[in-house]
Amino acid sequence: MPELAEVEFFRRRWAEAATGERVVRVEAHDRPRLFHGVKPAAVARALENKRLRSSATAAKQMLFRFGSDAWLGVHLGMSGELRVEAPGYAPGRHDHLVVFTARHALVFEDPRMFGRIQLHVGARAPDWWTGIAPAVLSPSFTVAAVADFLRRRGRAPIKAVLLMQERFPGVGNWMADEILWRAAIHPRRPAGSLTPAETRALWKECRWVARSALRVIAGRGGRRPADLNTGIPATWLFHHRWERAGRDPRTGTPLRREQIGGRTTAWSPARQKP
Repeated sequence: MPELAEVEFFRRRWAEAATGERVVRVEAHDRPRLFHGVKPAAVARALENKRLRSSATAAKQMLFRFGSDAWLGVHLGMSGELRVEAPGYAPGRHDHLVVFTARHALVFEDPRMFGRIQLHVGARAPDWWTGIAPAVLSPSFTVAAVADFLRRRGRAPIKAVLLMQERFPGVGNWMADEILWRAAIHPRRPAGSLTPAETRALWKECRWVARSALRVIAGRGGRRPADLNTGIPATWLFHHRWERAGRDPRTGTPLRREQIGGRTTAWSPARQKP
């Protein structure tokens, strides 16, 4: 599933192509699994003849504002992607929402249909947007806030806790592994067992990984390489965690993989002690 930086990458793709452009028509598949609480025809009516004014990301979600009152929410799910095509583009079977302007076709593609499209019409942003937890890079993401959250989830493995969006919005599987590896914390450690020094290290690495991922992934703008993540340096755990004989890029020792907190997890026994 796309994580914080990948979501920002896709937001920029639509935003850089069409901010300020007027919607001339909208095509949408009638897929109740994707359109939450709104019919596709209502989405089309709300967006047509309005200009894309602004956009933002929060956690794993995107928000696009059209005109003064139409708020389009997009969650990519497991296989969703935003693309930009020519205005004469003919939508394919997996293109569930296509927003046409005079110069572009903004496409939401989702072959497995695990994504989500939401719509709110009103002067203010919807509750499903404003209720998202403060970003990892926001001033509200403090060491004290993290420590309190870990205490309240004290018996859960720290890997599972890092995936809880109510405190670590936008952090997914690969980011959680990267954070724990850099902080030298074993993924099975109970969240409540971390020392103050380890909690501070966790907080620091959460912010470092988030900031760095945004720079090397989202910073690519509208141009997508063959692999969205090719900008990540080989010194990151990211490039070694799925290799058959993957090794810790710092120690050169073998990595381990197993299910922790319901997700396949990679870690370095040499760095991350139980």
